[in-house]
Amino acid sequence: MAEQTVTVVAVARDGAHNFSKELVSEIVLLEGLGVEGDAHCGKTVKHRSRVMVDPSQPNLRQVHLIASELFNELQEHGFEIAPAGLGENITTSGIDLINLPRGAFLEFGNEAEVEITGLRNPCKQIEAFRAGLLKEMVEPRADAPPILKTGVMAVVRKGGTVKKGDAIDVILPPKPHEALQRV
Repeated sequence: MAEQTVTVVAVARDGAHNFSKELVSEIVLLEGLGVEGDAHCGKTVKHRSRVMVDPSQPNLRQVHLIASELFNELQEHGFEIAPAGLGENITTSGIDLINLPRGAFLEFGNEAEVEITGLRNPCKQIEAFRAGLLKEMVEPRADAPPILKTGVMAVVRKGGTVKKGDAIDVILPPKPHEALQRV
C-alpha cells in the first residue's frame, strides 16, 4: 500500500477578527507570534473571549489548522464548506490532525515549523456561520469525552513561508503521548 502524501491544501489569513479568513497564495509564519498579517498574531492571546478573561495569557492559538477531509465529511451532511471558511490558517490533507498528540511538530516544506498545542474549542460562531453545523463539529461518545472536529491550534517554533502544495512532515514527541485538550 502506498504511503499517503501529507500536504498543504490551502493557506489563509485575515487582519480583522472575522470568522472566515481570506485565501492567499502563501502565508508567513513568524516564530513565537503566528501568521503575519493575521488578527491572532502575537505572543499573548488574541481571541477576544480570552482577552476579556486575561490579556496576558500566552498565545497557544497562533495558527489554526483543519484537515480537508473534514470538509468531505461535512459535505455528506449537506454542508458546503471551503478552505478558510472555518477560520483556519492552514488546510491540510493526509493527516488526522485532531488525533495528533500534544507537542507534535509539523514541518512545512523545508522552512516553517509549528508545535501542536491543543484542540480548537467549537463555539457558537460556527452555528452562526451555518445553522446546524455546530452539531456536526462535536461527536458525542458514551464512554469518553466528545470528539471535537474543529481543528487544532499551534504555536510557531520556526518561522518561514507556507504555501499550497507544501509537503508536511510530522514529528511525534517522545512517548507517552498526551491527548489533545481544548486550548
